[in-house]
Amino acid sequence: MRFIDMHCHLDLMANGFEIAQEAEGRGIGFFCTTVTPTGALEARKRFAPCTNARVGAGLHPWWLADGTCGEADVAHACELAATNPYLGEVGLDGGKRGAGALDEQARALERILITAARHPLDGRVASFHAIKSAGIVIDLVEKTGLNDSCACILHWFSGTTDELWRAVHAGFYFSINEHMLATKRGREYARILPEDRLLLETDAPPELGAPYSLENIEHSLEEALESISILRGCSAEELGSSIEQRSAMLLNL
Repeated sequence: MRFIDMHCHLDLMANGFEIAQEAEGRGIGFFCTTVTPTGALEARKRFAPCTNARVGAGLHPWWLADGTCGEADVAHACELAATNPYLGEVGLDGGKRGAGALDEQARALERILITAARHPLDGRVASFHAIKSAGIVIDLVEKTGLNDSCACILHWFSGTTDELWRAVHAGFYFSINEHMLATKRGREYARILPEDRLLLETDAPPELGAPYSLENIEHSLEEALESISILRGCSAEELGSSIEQRSAMLLNL
């Protein structure tokens, strides 16, 4: 593998299967995070032939906050969490799109994490959304003990410095994209994080349900890697190799 996109939504790209197939020949892998349990099952079937893609079982907080998903979906997400080695996208959103339903989100997330922690699986990986809620996400991961049996990733981290170091001490990884690096805080985090916690992501596509391109994904990963290497004053080639090996290990690619 040359690159592994550790947080994207292949299933929400109209041509996601074709992208995954083309990417395999170009040495690019994916952690395809889903947003609903039904979507996770559909994506698992769709991408089953793609040896370079891993599909997470997800329940995105936005879908809870706007009422698209309800109690039945939470129960379904818990069922999947008991048997799926890959979880994501799950988490909390305390921003404009989710603040009004943060308590509901937290109850749902705790149920999912309890279920996963009670059914440990070798090589389990979880990718977390944590907008204005990183402290609560870390609290729930530690409370349920999920971080004892799961590699937990904070995607596109935008929390406080204290939350950053809390997450580091709790064993979290951080998947970094161009959007995070567009902010002063994001660039500083990319500079100071321990190298062994760094991963790359795109969070693509920007428009759900529309076609996308592998070229855009590859360019985004290359740009993020180059920016991080400049910030850290190191070789992009060496840093990229380190991140790729770590990502491949996490996803068993």
